[in-house]
Amino acid sequence: MEKIIGLIDAPFTPFHENGDLNLEPIEKYAAMLQKNGLQGVFINGSSGEGYMLTTEERMQLAERWLKVAPQGFKVIVHVGSCCLRESQKLAAHAQEIGAWGIGSMAPPFPKIGRIEELVKYCEAIANSAPALPFYYYHIPAFNGAFLPMLELLKAVDGRISNFAGIKYTFESLYEYNQCRLYKNGKYDMLHGQDETILPSLAQGGAQGGIGGTTNYNGRELVGIIEAWKNGDIETAREKQNFSQEVINVICRYRGNIVGGKRIMKLLSFDLGPNRVPFQNMTNEEEQQMKKELEAINFFDRCNQF
Repeated sequence: MEKIIGLIDAPFTPFHENGDLNLEPIEKYAAMLQKNGLQGVFINGSSGEGYMLTTEERMQLAERWLKVAPQGFKVIVHVGSCCLRESQKLAAHAQEIGAWGIGSMAPPFPKIGRIEELVKYCEAIANSAPALPFYYYHIPAFNGAFLPMLELLKAVDGRISNFAGIKYTFESLYEYNQCRLYKNGKYDMLHGQDETILPSLAQGGAQGGIGGTTNYNGRELVGIIEAWKNGDIETAREKQNFSQEVINVICRYRGNIVGGKRIMKLLSFDLGPNRVPFQNMTNEEEQQMKKELEAINFFDRCNQF
């Protein structure tokens, strides 16, 4: 299967002020991401508040992204759900409409605590879209599935034919690299933490990643990879350190899902509020965050429309 080269964005889901889905901004959204060097999107995931959408809304979003995606722009659909049958329905739909791939994290409930349980979950979903590459989305901070990913690869190897790899959103660069090295790099290991792109490159083989701060800081994150490829380590290090400064700011405002989404408004691309139970930022918090971003010259370096 084709391996992803470059960075994929995990987009926010646009909502109207009343909380209804807003499909209108997505065409401009896709064009902006491509302009800033992103290779595609991984929709309906954690950044997109996917678990807070109805199945019908998730299908509408997938259809819209597929309709407006620029030429060559990959659309991967997160189909994970607490209801396996809903996940299977979403996977089959993604294949039907021509998505590039699908992915799923482990459900937050019921909690999966054994590799075999996770394999069966992934297998049922992957088999519902056999023509598409399937990625497991490893984000144990979200669902408590603190399971060894190298063991997962060993368990799915030869069992799930369309298992493409893992979106690895966890702090263990050692485990990430061990998975990357499994069977001479058989599986696509997508780095999932924007704050450690450079260390993953330094280990000698990271090719692709999926990020959340790429929504507004994609130029700098893509720039880390470009500088690394050009042998310009100092530039790569500076851009990684800057990207960590951006993350430090959003962490003071309830993280990427809340604070990051409000940054889009500061870039004159308002994607609406977060859904309950997320606590939306106040106007006072927005102004304070803007000052903190100005202090690190963020608006001179952020994504351009």
